Amino acid sequence: MTSQPLQHIVIAGGGSAGWMTAAMLASQLQGNVQITLVESDDIGTIGVGEATIPPIKRFNAMLGIDEHDFIRRCNGSIKLGIQFENWGAQGDSYFHQFGRFGADFDYIPFPYFYLKAQQEGLALPIQEFSAAWQLAKRNKFVPPNTDSRSLFSGYDYAYHFDAGRYALFLRDYAQQRGVVRIEGRIASVQQHAHNGFIKDLLLDDGQVISGDFFIDCTGLRSVLLGQTLGVGFTDWADYLLNDRAVAMQTSADPSLRPYTRSIAHHAGWQWRIPLQTRMGNGNVYSSRFMADDEAGTLLQQTVEGKPLTEPRFIRFQTGHRQQFWQKNCVAIGLSAGFLEPLESTSLHLIQRGIMRLVSLFPDSSCEQEDIDEYNATTQLEYEQIRDFIVLHYHATTRDDSPYWQYCKHMAIPDSLQQKLALFKRHGHLRIDDKALFKQDSWLAVLLGQHIVPAKAAPVTQFKTELDLQRTLAAMQRHLADTASTLTGHEQYLMQHCRFKPD
Repeated sequence: MTSQPLQHIVIAGGGSAGWMTAAMLASQLQGNVQITLVESDDIGTIGVGEATIPPIKRFNAMLGIDEHDFIRRCNGSIKLGIQFENWGAQGDSYFHQFGRFGADFDYIPFPYFYLKAQQEGLALPIQEFSAAWQLAKRNKFVPPNTDSRSLFSGYDYAYHFDAGRYALFLRDYAQQRGVVRIEGRIASVQQHAHNGFIKDLLLDDGQVISGDFFIDCTGLRSVLLGQTLGVGFTDWADYLLNDRAVAMQTSADPSLRPYTRSIAHHAGWQWRIPLQTRMGNGNVYSSRFMADDEAGTLLQQTVEGKPLTEPRFIRFQTGHRQQFWQKNCVAIGLSAGFLEPLESTSLHLIQRGIMRLVSLFPDSSCEQEDIDEYNATTQLEYEQIRDFIVLHYHATTRDDSPYWQYCKHMAIPDSLQQKLALFKRHGHLRIDDKALFKQDSWLAVLLGQHIVPAKAAPVTQFKTELDLQRTLAAMQRHLADTASTLTGHEQYLMQHCRFKPD
């Protein structure tokens, strides 16, 4: 087969995955490749991905999107992290912050000194040494300090926003840059006889959409990669047992918190995501341990504010396609896999899939070496995120229900078991440099859920010239005192994003 530059890319499906893909490809390819997106208004999207993680800022910046305009148009607010309630034990609360803890001393990471101080009697939880937490608990927000010497330079932030509005925002962006949208349902998919590459999408109104490269954004159905090319699914239900969610919207919280809440219950957990004009709520659970009617009732009984929508039930399967790219088709979004919404990684995996495709952008032959690299790198990323999510469930002292008894005693991946064994000795963490969740994220969850090393790292025993308790107490006071003087979250949105609270 003669290799030629791609002429026509066809994206099957819209929503966040489809329009994020269309927008970035339109930006990167600059009109040199025709891009067509096929979607049907009759096919709904899950559309509850209202919480994100910091890398989305870079994605938007690459598109040249103004942050304040984006927040305004997508009903957005700031997210400094996630508050986890009732996870390690009932009544517990801890914060997974975006960014680092404290500041390093003598080229040794701050967490080693914190763990040593904790074993010497320090009672402050590690989140007290997070600038993100000091801001979040006071409902404050300012962008990180650009002076690297400041303790307020090491935190990060993301957003809460309306995923449906974001898709429409990017749809306008993409169409302005030449992307053609076609309304229609896919009735069948035609393949080339000689190599099995996808050739055409046949729509139910008779239209034929031809292309030389296809991107599957058809959601959990995976019409192209799964159904047409027959790529199987790796099921992770034994590790991630939740397979249901029920979502509803309520009126806005009078206090616009700059963080997500994750509240564990006897068979799963609930999210609360504050947007400017409403609260997003959901109950994520396992059908093995909770019936749908019980899940819906629990959600309706525990939401705060006036209900704005009826509960909407969603079924999903945790895991991923055995290949993410096969022949001339790449799956992006739910058609590639799903790891449940606990750490807000769904939009990030869309983003990473798109950028990986850009870096390995093919010609018409779709070289197998590029495909293999894409698949191997993507699978590693899914596995690393899986391990971090599994940690939340497995690292618990809860045994008050069959659900938590299962989580506490379930078999976990070897890669996670090795991390836990290493940490439990001296607080060491082996984190891949390219992994999404870095040392401070792992530390927040481990310590927040009562996994504590047996001994402090031996190297800290030689730092006798440091008055550790006094130094850490001064650091915590500085973080708290400074945070109390900074701009409120709502005030920031009013000043920069035209927010008008009720």
